[in-house]
Amino acid sequence: MQTSLSKYLLPATLALLLTACASDQPAPPAPEPVISGELMLRESQGIASLGDNWKKGKQLTERGNVLVREGQAKITEGNRLIEEGNRIMRESEETYKGIKK
Repeated sequence: MQTSLSKYLLPATLALLLTACASDQPAPPAPEPVISGELMLRESQGIASLGDNWKKGKQLTERGNVLVREGQAKITEGNRLIEEGNRIMRESEETYKGIKK
């Protein structure tokens, strides 16, 4: 009876020891607590970065608005030139038709 018990006990013990050695590594130690001054500095740098991004976005928006206004002025001027050109062509055609008669 003792031999049959040791026949099962020895492999079970070896299996248990091998699986214990193959387990995951222990968790890394927790980082050191941050001093409040360092935390404030990090947060203020993050907030400053957000402010800089906002300023950049505002500048782009203002620049885009200026370009749109300039574009609208150019469109208005272009339409005026087209109307004037059409008027001159129409007058020229009418004058030519009057000469041909």
